Amino acid sequence: MSLTNLQSKCGCHPDGAFGPGTLKSACAHFKLNKNRAAHFFAQTAHESGNFKSFSENLNYSAKGLRSIFGKYFPTDALARAYERKPEKIANRVYANRMGNGDEASGDGFAYKGRGPLQLTGKNNYRAFGKYIGREQEVLDNPDLVATELGFESALWFFDANKLWSICDQGINDAAILQLTKRINGGTHGLDDRKLKTKKYAAWL
Repeated sequence: MSLTNLQSKCGCHPDGAFGPGTLKSACAHFKLNKNRAAHFFAQTAHESGNFKSFSENLNYSAKGLRSIFGKYFPTDALARAYERKPEKIANRVYANRMGNGDEASGDGFAYKGRGPLQLTGKNNYRAFGKYIGREQEVLDNPDLVATELGFESALWFFDANKLWSICDQGINDAAILQLTKRINGGTHGLDDRKLKTKKYAAWL
């Protein structure tokens, strides 16, 4: 689990519990100031279900496939052929985009969503790998993003999408709203994100 990996890196007891001690140690480890740390960890906590989900779950029913991925499953028969087959589903819905090959290449499942912000697609894995100087290793072992390199992938996302400048606006509702829209594409879970951001800032 990525949180225990983070705790080990930061010299904390790897108990999988995110509290003030882990937050302060992570700030020092990643050289984040109070505002950046509060925003970063609040957003990643919300997106990962309180740091419990670091790998995309694609175990959909036929109904779920028709509802969520209707573009790729235009008929009930096709959806039934793929239901509850996460690898097949990923290879279909993520084929021929984000740098992935066709459905038969297996890239969709290899580079499915991982990490607290769900890094997805071969292009993003490649860009993140370059960012940390481990491009080929990340491409060859994408599960690293769900374990050892989860938080680093989220830091890359903040860098690549220029989100730190929003964090630097301070701990306020306007900044939280901007970040949420950039990360989530909407305002899902906004109240929880506000609560977490302000709580984590108080811990620091």
